[in-house]
Amino acid sequence: MTKFKALVVSETADKEYFSEILERSVDDLPPGEVLIRVRFSSLNYKDALSASGNRGVTRRYPHTPGIDAAGEVVGSDSDRFKPGDEVLCCCYDLGMNKPGGFGQYIRVPAAWVMACPGGLSLKEAMMYGTGGFTAALSVEKLIAHGLKPEDGKVLVTGATGGVGSLSVAILAASGFRVVAASGKSDQADFLQSLGASEVVGREAVTDKKGMALLKTKWAGVIDTVGGEILATALKSVKYGGVVTCCGNVASPELPTTVYPFILRGVSLVGIEAAQCEMAIRERVWGKLAAQWRLDTIADLVTEISLADLSAQIQLMLAGGHRGRMIVNLDR
Repeated sequence: MTKFKALVVSETADKEYFSEILERSVDDLPPGEVLIRVRFSSLNYKDALSASGNRGVTRRYPHTPGIDAAGEVVGSDSDRFKPGDEVLCCCYDLGMNKPGGFGQYIRVPAAWVMACPGGLSLKEAMMYGTGGFTAALSVEKLIAHGLKPEDGKVLVTGATGGVGSLSVAILAASGFRVVAASGKSDQADFLQSLGASEVVGREAVTDKKGMALLKTKWAGVIDTVGGEILATALKSVKYGGVVTCCGNVASPELPTTVYPFILRGVSLVGIEAAQCEMAIRERVWGKLAAQWRLDTIADLVTEISLADLSAQIQLMLAGGHRGRMIVNLDR
């Protein structure tokens, strides 16, 4: 009976939540066709929500978060995988209502598992993780809409976060002029090092006057925060422009009118990574391993252990997180 370490979030009688590292047994894992020894995971905002008792993310506790996992197959009832294969498992219900990548073992349905893309190590794959996958999906949507570097500036909101920072880096490496918006005024050098041509505060991209339309500024926008900032982006994107939306850390509300859509032909495109079909996953991960692979990806990443996770989760919830954070399950 294999024992392993996992971060476990538990609920007190007073409806408070706390995390601790416990020893678990592989026999306690839920059924699934593929058993994986996790080597690396990553910290995402959804993990922080799960660890804080958000019932919209996780219904039952005790629970092990971690929507990302990269490791080796230990056992498989699927013809697609054999022991020793290096694989990824990201999203679906992993780390939400199924024990996730903040444990050294996971057991999941084969349909959730994909081979680690050629050219990426397990560690490198988690440097991107769901944050990088979401960023790449967003960039792909902008380009599919017809956006080209010569069309003008592209705004990225929440630019110091995992999705935002990787969006800045991928866009800049693809030749786009990127304006990075962030509430962290001390991170301008960091964002410029990723390729941002300009860094602005969130006040510069937030309309407080309630205007129906604003002067056009952006050829396209990747929004990671929602709320008034997303509404402002819609009101200030150029005629025929496109805005992608993938987050709600600022607000799930969208206080706007139909005018950007019916007077300027603006498109709002939702980005959803959790249930994305496998063919799309494999295509986009292939781009991250090839033309969108970043030579500077390590500069975006902080590596931590399970023991460091609780403090980093609190930092993320407080808005103090920057870039990507990977979890080494062997430390």
